[in-house]
Amino acid sequence: MDINQGEFVTIMGPSGAGKSTVMNIIGMLDEPSQGEYYFFDEPVHKMKERKKSEMHKHYLGFIFQAYHLIDELTVFENIETPLLYKGVKSAQRKSMVADVLDRFQMVAKKDLFPEQLSGGQQQLVGVARAIIGQPKLLLADEPTGNLHSEQGEEIMEIFKKLNEEGMTIVQVTHSEKCASYSDRIIRLVDGQIESDTKVNR
Repeated sequence: MDINQGEFVTIMGPSGAGKSTVMNIIGMLDEPSQGEYYFFDEPVHKMKERKKSEMHKHYLGFIFQAYHLIDELTVFENIETPLLYKGVKSAQRKSMVADVLDRFQMVAKKDLFPEQLSGGQQQLVGVARAIIGQPKLLLADEPTGNLHSEQGEEIMEIFKKLNEEGMTIVQVTHSEKCASYSDRIIRLVDGQIESDTKVNR
C-alpha cells in the first residue's frame, strides 16, 4: 500500500478485516509482524522507540473513536497537550488553542471538563487536539462514529479543508458518505487489500 503526501485516503472493510491494525501500524503504535514500512522514506521497521516517539510528536495527529480525552483536564488543556509535548512556548500555545477553539465554535466550552460535554462535543475536542500541531499526517479511526449526521458532516468538511491545505489524511470509516470525501478508498478483507479505487466526483 502506498499513500502519497497530500492524499485523503479511506480504509474500509468488515469488522475484523484489520483496519484498526493498519492504522496502528501507520501511526507507529504497533509493530508489523512482517514487511517494511517507510514514512517519508525513513524505515520505521528499523527505528528505535525514541526516534518513533519523536516522529509521533512532530508528524502525526490521531483521532480515536473512543475520544481518549484526559478527564482531569479542561477542554482548553486537552487541546493544548500536544503542544506541551512539542515544547511550544506558552504565548504561542494560547493563541493556537484560541484559534482552534474558534474554528470549532467551542470558545464557550473551553473551561469545561470532558464529562460535562456531549459525545459529539467530546469528539470535536478530540479532532481539535489532533490537528492543533498541524501534523503532516492525520489518522482518524471512525471519526464520526459517535456523532449525529450534521456533526459528522461538519467534521468531514473540516477534514476536506485541512486536506486542501496540504494535510495527508487516512481515515477508517463504515460510512460510504464519509468515504466520499476522500480521494481513494482501500477495502480490506481478512487483512488483505481487496480493492484500491479512486473516488469519482
